[in-house]
Amino acid sequence: MGQKIHPLGFRLGTTQSHDSIWFAQPTDYSENLKEDKIIRDCIKNYIQKTIRISSGVEGIGRIKIKKRIDLIQVIIYMAVPMLLIEGKPRRIEELQINAQKKLNCVNRKLNIAITRIPNAYRDPNILAEFIAGQLKNRIPFRKAIKKAIELAEQAGTKGVQVQIAGRIDGKEIARVEWIREGRVPLQTIRAKIDYCSYPVRTIYGVLGIKVWIFLNKE
Repeated sequence: MGQKIHPLGFRLGTTQSHDSIWFAQPTDYSENLKEDKIIRDCIKNYIQKTIRISSGVEGIGRIKIKKRIDLIQVIIYMAVPMLLIEGKPRRIEELQINAQKKLNCVNRKLNIAITRIPNAYRDPNILAEFIAGQLKNRIPFRKAIKKAIELAEQAGTKGVQVQIAGRIDGKEIARVEWIREGRVPLQTIRAKIDYCSYPVRTIYGVLGIKVWIFLNKE
């Protein structure tokens, strides 16, 4: 009954590409994977600590990592690249130094670049972050989802589905609620679908937000 596959892994090689691009021997594979995790966590923590802005769109869309023998190239896709706007290239250098310390890689250079996402609300991570912010401010979940779907539709998507699971509105019994607008053809491999799952800590407990966005048919 309803075996659900991860929409991005399902589409690898057709409409979806890998977020980390490198090659490793089987013996070094796990180390490289750990490195990726450390880099991503370090960047997310740093950005959460340093940036406190009022606009709803401050999130990271995705972090792409490309590795060579002597260089690790990291590209951060952000809706509002506040690290650049605030006129502090020092910030990016600081982030690079932080990440390098965590990795303690001596013979490899870490290079971080930031790219702006043109239509921020076409990205499921930013949409999920927007909903998370609303839920933390105790806004009713239906209102939050509907607002998010409205923003996504304005950004020019063909369909959006949002699902929230957990103790919604602080109810004793956890449940799953979802709302869909437009088409979300999960079975069609050619359909370019972006997806993310995002945990949010509220005062009642942890809620899980999942967002599927149907962009276009390739």
